[in-house]
Amino acid sequence: MLRHVIAPTGRFTQAPNDIIRHPRLSPDARCLLLFLLSLPDTERLSFSEAAARAGIRNAAFQRAKSQLKEEGYAHEWRSQGPDGRWMTTQLVANQPLSAEQARAIRDGQATPTTVKPAVGEPSPRPVGRHPKTNTVKNTSPPPVPPTPRELIPDDLVEHAALVLASVSHTERKLRLTGRELKELAPLAADWLLRGATGRDLREELRNGLPDPVHHAASLIRDRLTRKLPEAPPIRARRPTPPRPRVAQMRECQGDHTQPLLFRPMGDEALCGGCRTERAAEAALSAPRMPVHSL
Repeated sequence: MLRHVIAPTGRFTQAPNDIIRHPRLSPDARCLLLFLLSLPDTERLSFSEAAARAGIRNAAFQRAKSQLKEEGYAHEWRSQGPDGRWMTTQLVANQPLSAEQARAIRDGQATPTTVKPAVGEPSPRPVGRHPKTNTVKNTSPPPVPPTPRELIPDDLVEHAALVLASVSHTERKLRLTGRELKELAPLAADWLLRGATGRDLREELRNGLPDPVHHAASLIRDRLTRKLPEAPPIRARRPTPPRPRVAQMRECQGDHTQPLLFRPMGDEALCGGCRTERAAEAALSAPRMPVHSL
């Protein structure tokens, strides 16, 4: 295949290749997402209006929107205003967002540079579009770099995968595919490597879940990365010196010309020789029973 590509100098959209090659997004979903991302900041279109402009019919649009929401690229909320009218706020992003991340962007608590907030059309008046501003700084701490995969033992990765599988089976909102389990297992294993237990990991993933969870894998990845415990300090281990054999021995309390050390089996105070002599003396000094002849 030959390609002839000229980089545009204007009127272009920056879209990650992950969107164009996404295995779970239909062509209509990719088309709708790229169309939404191409809109200027001043454009206020709802998802349905953007789909109509892109030539996507209603049934295909509903499937496309559902896929985008499921993969974390699209989010929407319905709320009732002070006047009793219902409003819809919509947000589209060029990378998957968890429900928590999307709400933070909607509420102005975070402005990732890789996310383009768009488009919200309420009914009957336009509200809910997150204003684009460069004055808000992201004050969250930088993510802790994950432990390289080759440094995590395989058995620990397998154990972490079992923990994630138990969460996926018991929590309906956090259902994962086999591929997602395999991708997230090293991140979860890093928690176990840093001293967290399987119970700690399960509680951290289950607590405070949003409703609904649009993309379980993205939410779990975000929590595993953002809440990763600090690594314990590395301390040089000093080899434990072996106990001297004499420390395990005891001095016999019997009559000896010189002190005699022996290794006791319990709490006895006499060596084996003294105990044998004492037993023989006791047997000789014991009264004998008279023998009566018949």
